[in-house]
Amino acid sequence: MDDALLGAALTRTLERTDFDALGAKYEGKVRDNYTPTSSRVGNGEARRFIVVTDRISAFDRVLGTIPFKGQVLTQLAAWWFERTRDVAPNHMIGLPDPNVLECIECTPVMCEFVVRAYVTGSTSTSIWTHYEHGARVFCGHPLPDGLHKNQKLPAPILTPATKAPKGEHDVSGSREEILATGKVTAEDFDAAAAMAMKLFDAGARICAERGLILVDTKYEFGKTHDGRVIVIDEIHTPDSSRFWEASTYAERFARGEDPEPLDKDFVRRHYTKLGYRGDGDPPPLPDSVRIGAARRYIEAYERITGSAFAANSEEPRRRIANNVLGLGSVE
Repeated sequence: MDDALLGAALTRTLERTDFDALGAKYEGKVRDNYTPTSSRVGNGEARRFIVVTDRISAFDRVLGTIPFKGQVLTQLAAWWFERTRDVAPNHMIGLPDPNVLECIECTPVMCEFVVRAYVTGSTSTSIWTHYEHGARVFCGHPLPDGLHKNQKLPAPILTPATKAPKGEHDVSGSREEILATGKVTAEDFDAAAAMAMKLFDAGARICAERGLILVDTKYEFGKTHDGRVIVIDEIHTPDSSRFWEASTYAERFARGEDPEPLDKDFVRRHYTKLGYRGDGDPPPLPDSVRIGAARRYIEAYERITGSAFAANSEEPRRRIANNVLGLGSVE
């Protein structure tokens, strides 16, 4: 995708949505969730429409927008959901628009299931930040002395975190600490944790076949009306996951350099160089960084799926209204 197309898209990003006809709205950092008042799928499940905007968040702050980011996240999540249904059940029903997932309505499991395979990160919740400051136990997992930033762990570990309200920071903890909050049952936690580890194994294997390292990722889970725990939100996208270029990892690690990212770490690194780590209002996001991030998101999509990314340049709100509200079944 050339700079002219990306540059033109800078002023046409999907930052906000307001589709009253889609139902009750819940606005997250990146996703606007709509629940129709009386719309059911064949088995009696309620539906949810997740409109993935172009907003980008890091340090638990919304920093700005990235051209075509919502389309990349939506279509890549759909790709993964289809290919991992045999690993873990998920909430996806369909893809009515490049920015919209139609899903089963679920009650969220109030915990984020983060799986990490490397000692890395720059935020206050990252494993490397804790390790650098002397911690040798992280979320209940003992860590050996002598690890270096970006080094591979002996085996992937589960490091769950609380689901903080928008604008607040998530807090990582052990299984026991998460259960002590009373927000998730042991049964639900263990079911979700088992699925998270299986999904990470599958994702890492598929990424390796494409020359990428799946470094770490976040999974979210929900419960259906009949009590089943299933995967919700998104999986293995540049927002929820960290991807590194495999071909240059060893050489860069040996030199003490950060690996090449294909995820929103590109944006995080820009802010950490400015000394910003989430306290107070973030500095403006430069257009050059917005375009650089868009290129990395698109490359991640193409590398993982093996298909060229087909950007839709139509005005997104009008297109979504036509594609989703035009279905005739949304009240």
